[in-house]
Amino acid sequence: MSVLDEIADENVILKAENISMIFPGTKALDQVTYKVYKGAVNVIIGENGAGKSTLMKIISGVQQPSEGQLYLKGEAINITSPRFAAQHGIGMVHQELNLSENLSVAENLFLGREKQTGLSPIDTKSQNQISKEVMARLKQDIDPNELVGNLKVGQKQLVEIAKSLITNVDILILDEPTSALSKKEVKILFDVINDLTSQGVSIVYISHRLEELMEIGQYITILRDGKFQSSALVNEIDVAWIVREMLGSDPVSNFLKPGRTFGDVVLEAKGITQINDAESRLVDEVSFSLRAGEIVGIYGLMGAGRTELFECLVGKADYSGIFSLNNQNINAKTSTSERIKMGIGLVPEDRKQSGIFPISSVSNNLSMSSLWKRLKRFAINELEERKSVSHAISELSIKVSSPMVEIQALSGGNQQKVVIGRSLLTEPTVLLLDEPTRGIDVGAKGDVFEMMVKLSEQGIGILFSTSDLKEIMAISDRILVMSNGKITANVLRDEADESSLVFASAQGF
Repeated sequence: MSVLDEIADENVILKAENISMIFPGTKALDQVTYKVYKGAVNVIIGENGAGKSTLMKIISGVQQPSEGQLYLKGEAINITSPRFAAQHGIGMVHQELNLSENLSVAENLFLGREKQTGLSPIDTKSQNQISKEVMARLKQDIDPNELVGNLKVGQKQLVEIAKSLITNVDILILDEPTSALSKKEVKILFDVINDLTSQGVSIVYISHRLEELMEIGQYITILRDGKFQSSALVNEIDVAWIVREMLGSDPVSNFLKPGRTFGDVVLEAKGITQINDAESRLVDEVSFSLRAGEIVGIYGLMGAGRTELFECLVGKADYSGIFSLNNQNINAKTSTSERIKMGIGLVPEDRKQSGIFPISSVSNNLSMSSLWKRLKRFAINELEERKSVSHAISELSIKVSSPMVEIQALSGGNQQKVVIGRSLLTEPTVLLLDEPTRGIDVGAKGDVFEMMVKLSEQGIGILFSTSDLKEIMAISDRILVMSNGKITANVLRDEADESSLVFASAQGF
């Protein structure tokens, strides 16, 4: 029984009762009961994959549950769409910005709900006045006619929040709202949240930043592996309690054999810094090294700077500082293609968006990054290309009837093996894997881990990132923890424990 069950039901504005959400092959939510309390900041937290976002999508009408019932103000309700949710006072600000950059601030705020009567023109004067007032409420002096594309990242996040404030919202869901905000903008947001709760608005606040949750939250609920874990009043718990409740006690697998040895340093980073348009340091003075045959895992929560660091490494982002690869300096002007030829391979985080060409063959997907290695004068040596593709399919155990099959016909795990194989055909010294197991099943995860070990035993230095504690403990020789753009821990796997890693991931906020 939750300690919050003792609070009277009249203080509950929304209740999700015994909610389950089943997708093919996985149960994202399993009989979860969750309450939102009136006029308060309701914090919800859990590890990656705990079910937070799925539950919020159900409450905001983006998805309908497989089982269970929602109650709004004590009455059973079926929230069939985001529009239906908005009509009943429920708004959600997603972490991914949903703005039209070619439209003005006011046009974005009123998109789909323009002030118009019948066939008369849109009342732009009224829209601009309301837009100006709501942005002033967020302490932003932004012209309503300014194009959103001209705004800084932090300002765009505040425009996204303003979209919910122009309606009569009773429940406002904020999913990682501070991930793109500067410290000054975070303070403004917290002032707005306090103002809203004083007016009776209920806030559902999702964040991985533990100290931030302790500052702004009043009630906290923790999900773990798709199930309700615990709840409490924030003023009665501390960060250590949150960590204990989040982690559980499942055993950690270890894919590494004892007595592993490594070669010389193959990659070194010194003072790497990346600053975004909002003048926030996405990567902040990061320095580290990687040795041949070593697997170094970078653990961090969403917004920690892991992906941004990888983008710096492959030359996809502007940065200051120096990388060296095999004792050769790489500066910010070195192109991505030059870095690949020097020995850096990357498997991106978003396989579908950045990793594969879905209607192209497995063969083409495997070979496209390494065609330069098989270039003879002005033509590709097709025999060498077929041999290299066949070798990669065999070595990585890619399950495919023919190299000419479209890659979109493969399972997620086999698609990921193709993306990894593409990097391997460039013969890298260092392989970067950004969330390599995202979107693949448990069996395929094991295959990917075994592949990583095999590659490291061939002398390839592997740097991979994940927000999954079990994964970081299972496959890392050494663990770096990132938080708010900084490295906050650098420990050998045998000397690491899950609690200390979570504490390190919450530093710097």
